[in-house]
Parts: sequence; structure tokens; C-alpha cells
Amino acid sequence: MEVAESSKLSDGISAPLWMFWKRRRYVVVLMGFLGFFNVYSLRVNLSVAIVAMTEMREVDYGNGTVGEEQYFDWDSKEQGFILSSFFYGYIMTPFLGGFISNRFGGNNVFGIGIAATAILTLLTPLAAEAGLGVLIAVRIIEGIFEGVTFPCIHAVWSRWAPPSERSRMASIAFAGNYAGTVVSMPLSGVFATAYGWQSVFYIFGTIGCIWYVAWVFVVKTSPEVDPWISDNEKDFILNSLGRKEGKPEKIKHPWKGIFTSVAVWALVASHFSENWGFYTLLTQLPTFLKDTMHFQLEKTGFISAIPYLVMGILLFVSGYLADLCQVKGWLTTTQVRRYFNCTAFMFQTVFMIVGAFILKPAATITCITIAVGIGAFAWSGFAVNHLDLSPKSAGVLMGISNTFATIPGIVSPILTGYITSNHTDDEWRVVFYIAAGIYLFGSLIYWFWASGELQPWSIEAQEKLKDEREGYVNKVKIADE
Repeated sequence: MEVAESSKLSDGISAPLWMFWKRRRYVVVLMGFLGFFNVYSLRVNLSVAIVAMTEMREVDYGNGTVGEEQYFDWDSKEQGFILSSFFYGYIMTPFLGGFISNRFGGNNVFGIGIAATAILTLLTPLAAEAGLGVLIAVRIIEGIFEGVTFPCIHAVWSRWAPPSERSRMASIAFAGNYAGTVVSMPLSGVFATAYGWQSVFYIFGTIGCIWYVAWVFVVKTSPEVDPWISDNEKDFILNSLGRKEGKPEKIKHPWKGIFTSVAVWALVASHFSENWGFYTLLTQLPTFLKDTMHFQLEKTGFISAIPYLVMGILLFVSGYLADLCQVKGWLTTTQVRRYFNCTAFMFQTVFMIVGAFILKPAATITCITIAVGIGAFAWSGFAVNHLDLSPKSAGVLMGISNTFATIPGIVSPILTGYITSNHTDDEWRVVFYIAAGIYLFGSLIYWFWASGELQPWSIEAQEKLKDEREGYVNKVKIADE
């Protein structure tokens, strides 16, 4: 109902949608896309760089002898701890990010989180030279700052995204995750080979700092305080969200309703499941390709990026289709979330199993690409679902689900490090079978308990009920008079 009503409104801008610069809300989307590009560039570059940091290289000692050395002699278990350390910090702050974003502005906290991560990335080579413990400490602190980003962007959408455009706006911004992965993985291999592993961190850290300067200048907390937005577009956004222009109100979140809602826990289970498979491949795919497919460093980066390229492209498709199904009335919001999410999970389950069973370069990489790529449709399910259940608490809901969804980032690399200690094909098969089983688990939970409806415990529902009661009381008073 909410989507159908908002779709009748017009933003008063005659330019077609592809001219995004004519609409401030889509300029915000573009900057969000670039922000998530940096989020994942800064997160995944170590996955490729660590291959260069630990591989044997030929060294000329200058006296006529040549030997082989590693920059760092970390074994698979130590590498697992390094790759998971980011998530030790990351798990601490999603909930905090969702809470403080309403107080300080989602755009402000989002920008600071990425800027701090970029600065720490610039310091990563010094940390690695200082020792394993120092490197892990820096990665943990990076995770602390980056943990606020996903909840904060939902706080941004709660002020900028009309209900009829939520799926596409969120999906386009989230596509930056995969664009960052697609670009940073191959380029990290190229930079490490051409300029040394240190350059990976210097280049992507610098890009992150440049983005922050642009973000602060361009993106404002809400349409009300944006100096460049047209009156027509501002009115369109505020009316579609049922808000009046004025100072943003303080929000008191319905904690009991949130933590006792089966729809929230279904969302959490889905987010956890998607992230298990995603983080397993994100952190381990370059190592997997080197161990089982015997690819060189430059190739592992490029091949590792292919699945995320497909996913990034399909995110645009899935977001558009999800909104179209709702606006045209073909499916309810609940059906859109359930069908998109669970169908994606079932495909991911099947292709992860098939790819692991075959374990041949062409076939396995194809299966992994399909499994990761089809996950784009899940992001039009669970990843937007927070805004359906309670728009004003969406940042907090994302903080809760992302906290649980960070556990795979901690556990999966360590578990994979222990399972694949001998680097055999059968060990890697176990890793993929576990991911497939968790996808299946998430699909079943989400199918039976997910909802796309505004929840009765949400702030918006409570406000609506209060208005209805006040209206009834006023009618009674008028009748008595």
C-alpha cells in the first residue's frame, strides 16, 4: 500500500531517470556507490596482497648466489587469523553505528568510518613490518571504523529514499561493494607484482581519503538541509515518506518489539547465511585458486574478481525488477523479498555443491561465478528488508543483522585455515559444502518467517495508530458539541 501510494507522486523533474545528476537523491546514491567501492577495496586488498606477502620469491644475495625467501613466513593458520582479524573489530560497531547514525546523521558517521579505514590502510605496510600482532591490531581497528557503514547507509535511505525506489537505490549503492571487489582484486595483483605489495595499501588508502573529501562536500543529512535540491524533489521525497519539513525528530526505538519479532530474526538468519558464503570466497578465493587451480598471483586477482563483476551487474537488474514488481502490483512486498531472496539462496546452494564436486578450473570457476552472481537477487530481499519493517529504525535493524552477519567473517577464514592445512582438493571441498549447507539453512528460515510489511511495533505504525485515535477522539468531541 505504501509503495502503491508513493508511486503516484511525481518529483516534478522532467529529465529521464538515467540523467541522475538532475536528481539529488541519485547523486547521493552515486556517492554511496563510490563509498561502498572504497569499503570493499579497503577490505579485500589484503586477500590478494597476502599471497604476494607470503609467496616464495627469488633473491639475489649479490655474491653470486641466488636463493628463495618470503617477506613473511606465516602459515595457513596464521594467515587465517590475519584475514579474519578485520572482523574482530567489525562485529563491535554495527549496532553502535545504527544507533548513533540517528543522532549524528548517517552521512557523517558513514564518511568518518570509511575515512578512518583509509588512513589505517595507508599505515598497514608499517604495521606488517612491525610484526604479526601489530598488523592484526591495525586490522581490528579498521574493522571497528568500517563496522558502522552498513547501518549508517540505511539511516541515509530512511531520509532520502521514497518507498517506491528503495530497492533500486539501495541495490545500486550496494553494487559498489562488488565494483570495489572487482577492481581491487585484479589491480592488487598487478600492483603487487609491478610495484611491490606495499603499493596495494598506499594506492587504495589514498583513493579512500579523496572520496571522503568529496562525500563531505556533496552529501547532506536529509533533503531539508541540502542546498542544491529543488523544491519539487524535496517535497516529493518528504511526502512519499510521510514527513514534514523541519528539524529531524529524536527517535525512541521499540527495543522489545525488535528483539521479539520473528521477521527480524528471519532477516538476521538470511544476512548471516549470505555473508558466510560471501566472506568465505572474499577472503579465501585467491588462495583457493592458487592451491587447487595453481594460478599465478596476477591471474588469481583477475579470476577472483569475475564473480563479483557478475554480481555487481545483476544488482542493478535485481533492484529494478524488485521495485517494478511492487509498483505494478505483480507481487506484494513480502513476496518480492521472499521470492528474490530464497530463489537466490537455492541456486547458490546447488552451484556451490556442484562446483566443489567437480573441482575443475573452468567448471568450478563458472559455478562459483553463478553462485556469487545470483546472490544479487538476495540483496533485493534481506538487504532492503530493514526499511520495510520499520524505516525509522532501519539503521538499528541493519546494525543488529550486520552484527550477527559479521560472525562468518571471523569464523570462516579461521575454520578454512584449519580445514585446508594440507592444501588438498578434498579439504577445499569441505569448505564449499559447509557454505552450501548454510545457504540452505538461511533459505528455509527466511521463506517461512520473513515479512515485507510495516511491523505493528514500528515507530511509524505506532504514530499512525496514535493519529487515528486522536482523530476518533476529535470526532467524538465535535459530535458531543
